[in-house]
Amino acid sequence: MSNQPETQQRPLFVGKDDEVEAPYPLKLKGNVIKGFGRGGKELGFATANLPEEVSQYAGQFLESGILYGWASVNSNPLVYPMVMSFGWNPYYKNEKRSAEVHIMHKFDEDFYDKELRVIVAGFIRDERTYPSLDALIDDINFDIKVANNCLARPAYNALKDDPFLKPSQ
Repeated sequence: MSNQPETQQRPLFVGKDDEVEAPYPLKLKGNVIKGFGRGGKELGFATANLPEEVSQYAGQFLESGILYGWASVNSNPLVYPMVMSFGWNPYYKNEKRSAEVHIMHKFDEDFYDKELRVIVAGFIRDERTYPSLDALIDDINFDIKVANNCLARPAYNALKDDPFLKPSQ
């Protein structure tokens, strides 16, 4: 057994370098709902939560875990990288599977009830539980590094220009 923290043993890239593999890209949209209030306050990573029916739809295609891709909010024409926790969040023992999107950008205001559009480009890792909140935060920070690395590859970077992410008129 290694003495290195687990994140140092994880790869900095996931998925194929030259193509996005099925079931990705997966396009999801829905109006942002109030979540559990943990993301920004307790973890330091604000999340925009998709409605339960979107999570149920996504569950037909996605395994529970941490995923990455692109996101846009209809009140803002820009597209941002994102990581998404999709599943049961075992650290918190959720009773329903949820889709919690952390857009990797600092917003000055929340966007509850605004339409969130995401393109899920790939899978980072399975869900897991943690011995402490700090261990969970460390893993989230590493997930963000992995997502940024993966999204910089041409096949994944091109997804940010998909018309699906443009605001509704």
